[in-house]
Parts: sequence; C-alpha cells; structure tokens
Amino acid sequence: MTSSQAFLKDFHDVAAIGATEANGVDRQAATAEDKLTRDWFAAYAEARGWEVRVDSIGNMFALIELVPGAPYVLVGSDLDSQPLGGRFDGAYGVIAGLHAASRITERLQSGAGTPVFNLAVVNWFNEEGGRFAPSIMGSSVFAGLMDEAAMLEVRDLAGVSVRDALSGIGYLGTDERPEVASYAEIHIEQGRILEREQLPLGAVDYSWYTQKLDIEVLGEQSHTGATAMADRHDALVAASKVVLLVHDVTKKFAEEALVSSVGRMTLEPNSPIVVARRVHLVADLRSASPEIVSEARASLLADIDAIAREHDITINVNDFDIRGIQYYPEEGLELAEKVAAELGLGIRRIQTMAGHDSVALNRIAPTVMLFIPSVDGVSHCEREFTKDEDMVAGLEALTELGWKLVHGALTDQATGPAA
Repeated sequence: MTSSQAFLKDFHDVAAIGATEANGVDRQAATAEDKLTRDWFAAYAEARGWEVRVDSIGNMFALIELVPGAPYVLVGSDLDSQPLGGRFDGAYGVIAGLHAASRITERLQSGAGTPVFNLAVVNWFNEEGGRFAPSIMGSSVFAGLMDEAAMLEVRDLAGVSVRDALSGIGYLGTDERPEVASYAEIHIEQGRILEREQLPLGAVDYSWYTQKLDIEVLGEQSHTGATAMADRHDALVAASKVVLLVHDVTKKFAEEALVSSVGRMTLEPNSPIVVARRVHLVADLRSASPEIVSEARASLLADIDAIAREHDITINVNDFDIRGIQYYPEEGLELAEKVAAELGLGIRRIQTMAGHDSVALNRIAPTVMLFIPSVDGVSHCEREFTKDEDMVAGLEALTELGWKLVHGALTDQATGPAA
C-alpha cells in the first residue's frame, strides 16, 4: 500500500465514525461519536511514538519533538461535525495533517534536512459550533481570543455544559499547550471557485467580516383555539418575519456582496396547542466589507423594531461573535505558491467566507491556509464531496509546506534550500 493509499484508507475509515445513511457524518463536539474520532487520533499518534496532549478546552495535540526546547509548527483542523454534516469538512485537514507529519518525520529520519522547529498535529475542539456556540471555540481559547472559563460554561440546547461534556467523554485535559511558531491548515473550499476554474489548490488571502445577532422574541403564551386572533401576541409569527428580513436584507446590496442566514431557532413552549411566548434565533451576516455588514445590521434593527411595534411584543437583539477581516501574511501566500509551483500544481489566491481555526491562529502566529476543490461547492450537508485525487494533491502540498515551515519558513530562522 502506498502512502497515498494509506491516507485515503484512514480518511474513509474515519468517515465511517458517526456515518449517516446519506454518506454524511454526525459527530458533534464532545459526543460519543466525537470521542471515537479522538480515540482514533490518539491511537495514530501513539503508534508512532508521538506525545499526545489534551488541554483544558479539549484541544488535542500530537507532538513530535525534532529540536528539544524549540516552538512547534502546528498543522491541523477539526474532527467534529455539523448535525448531519459532511465527512470532509475539518476531518480532511486533521487526517492530512497526521499523514503529512508522518511523511516529514520519515524524510528527516532518512538524514534529509535540519529542522529548527518541532512539529505538532492538532485537532481543535468545537470548530463547527453545531452543539456549542460560538464556533471556532478551541482555537480561539488557545489564541487568547475567547475566555476559557466562560467557554467551559457554555451549554447546548439540552443544558449540558462544555465542561461536563468534555469530562463525560474523558477529554477535559490539563496538559500544557505547545508554544506555536507557525500554523498551517488545509480544508475543502466549501465553494465552487476552484472546481469552476479547474484548479487543485487555493491559498487563502483573507477572511470575510462576520457577525451574529442573538435575537429573542418575547410574546404572550395563550391558547391556539380559544384566543381571538386580534388578542394574540404570537412570538413565532413575529420571529418568522424576522427570518425573512434577515434573508431579504441581502437584496439591498450588490449580488453576493452580503450573505445572511438564520441557522438556529428554538421555540417555547413548543406545544401544538399553545401560541408561542418566546422564540430565540441567531442571525449570521457576512461580507468582505465591514461597512456593508454594519449597514445591513442597522437596516435589520430598524425593521425588527417595526415588527415589534406591529405585534405589540418585545424583541431583544444583541451583537455577538464579531470577527473582523483577517489578512493572511503575504510571505505565507508566496510560500504556498512556491510549493504549488514545485509540485506542478495550479493555485490561485482565494477568500474564505467561512470561519476556520486558521483565522484564530492567524492572530498569534504566521499562518498559511490552503483550499482544495469542493464538488458543486456544497458543504455542511451530507452531499458534501471532494475527489480522492484532490485530497491526495492537497496532502502533497501540505507535506511540502510543513517541511518548509519546520525548517523556519515565515520566520527569521530559515535554514538552507529546504525553507
């Protein structure tokens, strides 16, 4: 079995964990299914003699000491998924990271190269945010962007805290976090640009501005049959109008300049015989322009206020999970382009509209993010798909990128032609 075949076997084996009937996966953060993928990650590392650490927010690290006392080049992504999600999102980056690390260590053991940094593969906790909000939690805590104590107290819809969920699967760790020298991540694009242009690689140059709105609609609970229509203060009717506002606000701007959605909604008391008293929903606004998001937000607030007055109810709106545009370092983009040229692979610079762990790491260390094509550009669903040959090409690129990073690329410690 070739190394590429071994990689594909591991990828498809992991895809069987939490597999759904429609070829997706459902292994949300800190569930029994997530535990199984974590156990697999640990077993892969331990079989190669790598040290496994788990920190106090559930991030997992497979550490390979190459230069005692030196910082670590981190490579990775996440193994958790969305509910009924795709098997490529996140998991590809972790499994490719493990195999890239194996290839790099084998090359070093053959006598090639003189590394200046250690190497570690990371599985970040709760990148997806399907069970616990906000998303990108583990890497954001690692980067100092989110408060760890507060994140441990975040609860899912069943009232289970992050702390208890991690403890329940045995992955609430206490290990020291590695010092990071640089970070690399490879991911499916989740869009259709690379597929449309028939390119195997994208180098992410910046992330879109994103913000969420936490919206609470407070009406009055009453009987669905006995209460006159004119006397109702129906929170669900008002919330439905808010959902449409969030969708339609994009029409006030140029096509695709803004994307918006409501991805979560909960209803109380959720009885078929009761007019809803409370609806909680989360709206998501994203654009390459912070000004467009700000304008859309202002428009929504005004229209939501009008709905509240129309229905004689209260609607509370709070900003949260605001993430500014993050520009990836030019040196990293050039390094990715150099790697692609050396491998004979086409590449283009590309924006990410989605959030990734690399966005958090980019705040604290030189970071490179690569994309590979997504068939039809679909993601966060069971139909998500990427071809084996594109995954293998991405692994080749990640391996060469990691090789250059452990030799000091993107730092002032670069050594020899390898960097």
